Amino acid sequence: MNRTRSAALTAILALGLALTACTPQGGGVPGKWGSTDPGEPNLIINANGSYSGSDGCNTMKGTGTISGNTIDLGTVAMTQKVCNGVDTWMSTAASGKVDGNVMTVYDSSGSRIGTIDRDD
Repeated sequence: MNRTRSAALTAILALGLALTACTPQGGGVPGKWGSTDPGEPNLIINANGSYSGSDGCNTMKGTGTISGNTIDLGTVAMTQKVCNGVDTWMSTAASGKVDGNVMTVYDSSGSRIGTIDRDD
């Protein structure tokens, strides 16, 4: 009976290690993304899908839906300041997909509009 338990425990541990090896690095969608330097886009995304951030000039917030390594930003509330000399590409963000420590950001048509790095 001890050999059966030992074999079962070994199988469970092996499965756990295999699943851990397949887990994407970087911690998924929740976290801090981008840079808080002036003129740079950033997002702070919480595990419940709520987020806040900036396109580098205007502030934004909302609650999206996280599924695996993607987030659908849903309806974004954003200020509408004039931003001279700032590339405000993040203002058209509709979703993001995480691969390691990089989030690729897409607009509502599904076109890639930029990337932001994990900052936590």
